[in-house]
Amino acid sequence: MSVARAPLASPIPANADYAVAVVRTLDEMLQVQAVRTLVYMGDQVCPYEEEFDGNDFCGATHLLLRCGREPVGVARLRWFGEFAKFERLAVRKEHRGGPGLKLLCEAAFDLAARKGYRKLIGHAQVRGEAFWKRYFKGRPRPGRPVFHFSGYAYLEMEFDLAAHAGGVGLNSPPMVLLRPEGDWDRPGVLESPGARASARDLAA
Repeated sequence: MSVARAPLASPIPANADYAVAVVRTLDEMLQVQAVRTLVYMGDQVCPYEEEFDGNDFCGATHLLLRCGREPVGVARLRWFGEFAKFERLAVRKEHRGGPGLKLLCEAAFDLAARKGYRKLIGHAQVRGEAFWKRYFKGRPRPGRPVFHFSGYAYLEMEFDLAAHAGGVGLNSPPMVLLRPEGDWDRPGVLESPGARASARDLAA
């Protein structure tokens, strides 16, 4: 859950147009993998088998940060019974230091809160602890030691999530729960005028 700090390769335009989206297509997933390859395998020299760990398609939601049309950052959320886990945060080096990183993190926290989670955890590089405390009120998990993998020291951080006014849950309308992940405010394809009629309607 860390981003290596490095000098910017080129200045970020003051009017950089950042946006975050939930990944829903194969093309978007390829963009996620491209960013993670650049950051983790390239910048941090992480082995392929460690970076692509078998959890990308197992109960995970991916977020993609774009600057205009260009993919520049990613994050992964995995869903557990009592908490959500924030993982694989990566921002391309030429976009570190700009507003994109904070926007991406805020989108991840908001999505977890909207799904009803009140606790989020992540593994942060020790050198990034101050960032998580300052911007997201994170705190090291008590009694949990610093640990190491891929050549870096990590600590477990936890974050409290406030109840979301537009949260989805057990009592949400059925059609809302059929909508795409993170896009619960807009009618989905099954609610469109062109949606197929029910079997009962067709038999009438």
